Amino acid sequence: MKFNPFPILETERLLLRELNVNDAKSFYQLNLDKEVMKYTGEGAFKDIEESKKFLENYDQYKKYGIGRWAVINKENKEFLGWCGLKFTENLNEYDIGFRFFRKHWNKGYATESAKACVNFGLNKFKITEIIGRAMKDNKASIKVLEKIGLMYDRDFDFEGSKGVIYKIKA
Repeated sequence: MKFNPFPILETERLLLRELNVNDAKSFYQLNLDKEVMKYTGEGAFKDIEESKKFLENYDQYKKYGIGRWAVINKENKEFLGWCGLKFTENLNEYDIGFRFFRKHWNKGYATESAKACVNFGLNKFKITEIIGRAMKDNKASIKVLEKIGLMYDRDFDFEGSKGVIYKIKA
């Protein structure tokens, strides 16, 4: 994967850039936290090498021009987590997703970065609809989806748990 080192998006406090293999350790550590992973329906990487392989094979940027991006603190260049749009071909849909280290929760980073990503998708890529999925018990993520303008659409089965889908249309 060829890495674009330049920010894709910039907000007041954050830079969003493509994820790359140099993020493997942070990416691995982010997924180790059981609280961070609680509502994702995913498991942790078994080691940094597995995280690195995932990042090497991540093809959203090349295929669709978008993807999940590293969220970097402008002030100190710290990797805070990731946020971005993902296209799922078999569903023909774009979804907004985000994941941050727990020490960065409740600081507005998810809202700030997700709002920028949704606006980018709607305005630059002319995406007509973006969805957000969350487990029904994940009140914090649902609050972010609402703050960035997505509206409740429907319930769904989130890998055996109760989930909700929120949506925004251009």
